[in-house]
Amino acid sequence: MNKRADTSSPPFHNIDPARAAARLGPRVDTTRFAKAATFCARGRDDMARRGYAPDGTKTLRKFSIWEITRYLIPVAAAHLRRVLKSHPDLPQGEGEAGAKWFSLDDVLKLRRHFAEEGAANKEYRPWRPEGLPAKIAAVANFKGGSGKTTTCVHLAMAAALDGYKVLVIDLDSQASMTSLLGGKVADEWQTVFPLLARDYARAVTQENLVREAEGAAPLPLDETLTEALEVSPRNLIQSTHWPNIDLIGAQLNLYWSEFQIPVWRMNLKSWSLWDALNNALNEEGLLDEYDIVFLDTPPALGYLTINSLSAADILLVPLGASFLEFDSTGRFFDMLYSTFASIEEGENAQRRRAGLPEMRFEWDVVRAIITRYDAGQQTDLANVIQAYFGDFMTAYRQEFTALVGQAGEQINGIYEADYRDFNRETYLRGREAFDRTYAEFKELLLGSWYRDMMEEQEVKDGQTQDA
Repeated sequence: MNKRADTSSPPFHNIDPARAAARLGPRVDTTRFAKAATFCARGRDDMARRGYAPDGTKTLRKFSIWEITRYLIPVAAAHLRRVLKSHPDLPQGEGEAGAKWFSLDDVLKLRRHFAEEGAANKEYRPWRPEGLPAKIAAVANFKGGSGKTTTCVHLAMAAALDGYKVLVIDLDSQASMTSLLGGKVADEWQTVFPLLARDYARAVTQENLVREAEGAAPLPLDETLTEALEVSPRNLIQSTHWPNIDLIGAQLNLYWSEFQIPVWRMNLKSWSLWDALNNALNEEGLLDEYDIVFLDTPPALGYLTINSLSAADILLVPLGASFLEFDSTGRFFDMLYSTFASIEEGENAQRRRAGLPEMRFEWDVVRAIITRYDAGQQTDLANVIQAYFGDFMTAYRQEFTALVGQAGEQINGIYEADYRDFNRETYLRGREAFDRTYAEFKELLLGSWYRDMMEEQEVKDGQTQDA
């Protein structure tokens, strides 16, 4: 049977201007934006509570013996049951004997027990060299929708399940990471903003000591800067529903930093604005208390992103396997070069005049990660991208799976999703996608730590020989 050809006009033909005008509604003034924002805020809160407990607090689900022995602790299920039976002081879980469920706190206690009492050839705790600080990993790209927050939050959760203690810092004023981790941020004073203000205020204080000695007028320290001097990073850190993930959250007013930072810099050109976050993280032993610090950056190469990249040891750049995202990421790397090379040039010109050693930015490792990958549609283009980026690219391409979307509808990461709510194949495939991404990240992490450890040992050996 032959189908009759469709001879109807396309939908963009024959639009009646008068009818179109009637459908416009009244002209929009600025108060309408406020109304839309209010409705969105209500809806956001309602949607966020889908992933929360009835009292509005986000909670982390419990983990079964199957999950613990398959993914978290390298012991057989039968052996774990025997250990629990012979050690009643250990967490015993909830449920029937054959189907026990444990909180992540319980799992961490079990890890400690096996690390002390278990087989010497098994890794019950993830490796971190003694005496070296936490590694800081920034996830960045100025292309929106590239998977920055998704990658960052799942790496943080995977590291926490692996036994690491994690600090996550949300630098994106959209605050998606903060929502995923259940953070509560009332205003910009609970974000990184006061840390940036404090760094500038300290620079002004030092400058004013010099000016006082020279008899020059001091730079002003307004109420904001004076208040910021009293803020510690510890004032800003909040616990989350994950016992070993802490958070410095974000909210909309954080974006004000992008306007305030250049004003401060104009007032005091000697202020190293790019070091503000790094200075805060290196104070008060924070990098000794945590194993990994993850920085989720905004989709722009602004001052917050520059601070993140300057502080980072490891830089991860997510991108989709499309021409536009490849092109955008290439321009992102070009802007990184221009920005940081310009800072180096300006700083080193001053350092040379002062007889000081030159500075340079340096990262342990940089990797681009293909995200939302569809092997059936994108293999050829992904291969081309891989060829051009070469050793800047991770080997594994993070596949898009239904688990990501379904978990996201509940305002959860996939590691928070209960496997019983999904088709077994869907769960295992989605879990593998992020487990393999984390495995590559962990290899970068351990390699960076090991290289630092060996270099530190070489310095000590050289000092011993000199003595």
